[in-house]
Amino acid sequence: MMHGSEREQLLGLILETFEKREITLSSGKKSNFYLDCRIPLMKPLGQKLAGEQMLALLMKGPWVDAVGGMAVGAVPLVSALLSAAAHHDAATPLEGFFVRKETKKHGKGRQIEGSFKPGQSVALLEDTCTTGGSTLEALDLVEAAGGRVTRILCLVNRQEGADEAFAERGLEVEALFTRADLPL
Repeated sequence: MMHGSEREQLLGLILETFEKREITLSSGKKSNFYLDCRIPLMKPLGQKLAGEQMLALLMKGPWVDAVGGMAVGAVPLVSALLSAAAHHDAATPLEGFFVRKETKKHGKGRQIEGSFKPGQSVALLEDTCTTGGSTLEALDLVEAAGGRVTRILCLVNRQEGADEAFAERGLEVEALFTRADLPL
């Protein structure tokens, strides 16, 4: 059984994946540490804690109609937040979706999947924000489809350019954890 606050427990699960070593990030940049938030998000306790903590973060600001993000990173986080919302007495419904890297080649040929509708206010979610590249891509696709991205939420903000990139778009990164929470 884990002890401490739910926030501390979630950070503990995330830090189990922390490695101090050089890696190449999806942006192509080099980093001296690795963090894989998908691992705790694929565990029952990680799903529960991340969902509850992200819901609490979402509730601190203006409410949105839907949460979503780029596949694959955002999918378990969107699911966790929706599950937490289903167990919370939320007066306003919340829907979820994910954005594919490419338009699906079969079926309905969608690039945005799930409960997304034009006109919705949207919070984009990300497990780890570094430069913001994949979330900016999702932002562009959601806006092109008629969504209004009003918030960016992430589990861990590595603070390596995402804040500045979203500020240029008039958005602020809201993170549960930052570099200061990591054992650098």
